[in-house]
Amino acid sequence: MTNPTRTQQLAASAIEKLTDLGFGVGLRSQHYPFIMSHLERGTSLGVDWFEIISENYIDNHGYGRHVLAQLKEQYPLVMHGVSMNIGSSDPLNFEYLGKLKELSEFVKPQLISDHLCWTGLAGLNSHDLLPMPLTGESLQHVINRVDQVQDFLERPLVLENPSTYLEFQHSTLTESEFFSELVTATGCGMLLDVNNVFVSSFNHGFDAEAFIRQLPHEHIVQIHLAGPSDCGDCLIDTHDQPVPAKVWQLYQLAQHLTGGVSTLLEWDANIPSFPELVDELNKAKLVLTGHIPKQDTVTNTNALSTPIVKERAELT
Repeated sequence: MTNPTRTQQLAASAIEKLTDLGFGVGLRSQHYPFIMSHLERGTSLGVDWFEIISENYIDNHGYGRHVLAQLKEQYPLVMHGVSMNIGSSDPLNFEYLGKLKELSEFVKPQLISDHLCWTGLAGLNSHDLLPMPLTGESLQHVINRVDQVQDFLERPLVLENPSTYLEFQHSTLTESEFFSELVTATGCGMLLDVNNVFVSSFNHGFDAEAFIRQLPHEHIVQIHLAGPSDCGDCLIDTHDQPVPAKVWQLYQLAQHLTGGVSTLLEWDANIPSFPELVDELNKAKLVLTGHIPKQDTVTNTNALSTPIVKERAELT
């Protein structure tokens, strides 16, 4: 195993060298026909880069891999995972990490990210991103595991702040303090999801702008955007609505504080056509010129945290 200090230095150096990729969207299978037709004609898709959900392509050597093979020739790709389980007390799953590394050797992504959370216990996957207790003990636990992952992958890891619906009473650190300590100790990067900040701040009653101001901005390498659902007494991170004005305001602040990093729009249910998706992404460019879209948070009292995909448009 590589010396941990050496691994941390290499990770920090690699994070510093990451550049702003511009404006991208998540690659979803519903858009394959539209994307492939444009790739074959050599016409622009109107985005600068794509992010893939890693688990959708692990052990998948079918048409999805074919799309990736074509897409990576023309666009930068980023790998974003949901199953690393970095916060769990289970041992790290090196079978999963081996498959992740194998996929990265095929994709050659600009970066690999996952979430600061736990997703399962005793070998069982909950298929949800669950919050961690924010204590010194859990911080050291995650530091040790990030070191192991970065050593195994031979590249830095980037971790995202999740949206949360409960907090642990015995937490002694704020999430911003936890992230600051984590990135300093390991050299890893941070993916700032401003929609998740909006959701968590509403659910727990903290100041979203103050949270973003307290983050380690020099370690933030990417920003996620998405639209949540207003359930009345809480917000749920549904990824199935337009980005509301309050999230755009947080995005504007974050881009100012970071000096400009890669922007990614996520949309995972009630998925619009690809041109509609690009129209929503392009609002980010207007925000950076000072124009905040007037979009309320959509009310849906029947919202689910993992909504069922429902196509609502012709995708040709």
